[in-house]
Amino acid sequence: MFSTIIDASVGLTAQSAILCTLTSAGLGLLAALLYRLNNPRASKNLMVSLVVLPILVQAVIMLVNGSIGAGIAVMGAFNLGRFRSAPGTSRELCYVFLAMGIGLATGMGYLGFALIITAAAGIVLGLLGFIPAFGVVRTAKLLKVLIPEDLDYMTCFKDLFSEYTSSSRLIMSKTVSMGTLYELRYELVLKDASREKEFLDKIRARNGNLTVMCSIMTDNHEEM
Repeated sequence: MFSTIIDASVGLTAQSAILCTLTSAGLGLLAALLYRLNNPRASKNLMVSLVVLPILVQAVIMLVNGSIGAGIAVMGAFNLGRFRSAPGTSRELCYVFLAMGIGLATGMGYLGFALIITAAAGIVLGLLGFIPAFGVVRTAKLLKVLIPEDLDYMTCFKDLFSEYTSSSRLIMSKTVSMGTLYELRYELVLKDASREKEFLDKIRARNGNLTVMCSIMTDNHEEM
């Protein structure tokens, strides 16, 4: 299981290359499925990358096998490619490293080891998902509300937030329309997403039917 299928005396053969490529594709698909199961807002682009990345890394390792100069050149090319990619969360970065690890193992012919690291990572990620401290945080929402200047924005929605949200905090307040209105921005997590319209309707009734906007909060604070 821990021995390579590539015979050093014979070198890379078509049979071993095809077997390694199929293994890379299969384990890459498994990594993409693990990412999808553990992330409610999974990126389809990243899922495709997780399937293809092990194949590409495996091909590169096979091509530069035994050549130190070629290996250094390829490392430089990968570093340049980093600056062409969009930033992701630290959780997503783990799946990218998993895909690269699969490609490295299959590129050297260690198919059994590639299977083991995929299974081990999948089990660990799956178990951590059941632990509240490590589980995926429910999607935070950004609430933007306009209120008249005579409303006390520190207390006017306090009872509604207590009823409909599990957490909420005011992240910005500013005056608009020559100081006649306040624009408030809250970061909050709804207790029940199906009651979002009911929650917004009560906000509208409280602020005199002025503008209310609710959107998904970005995860920029988790970028690596």
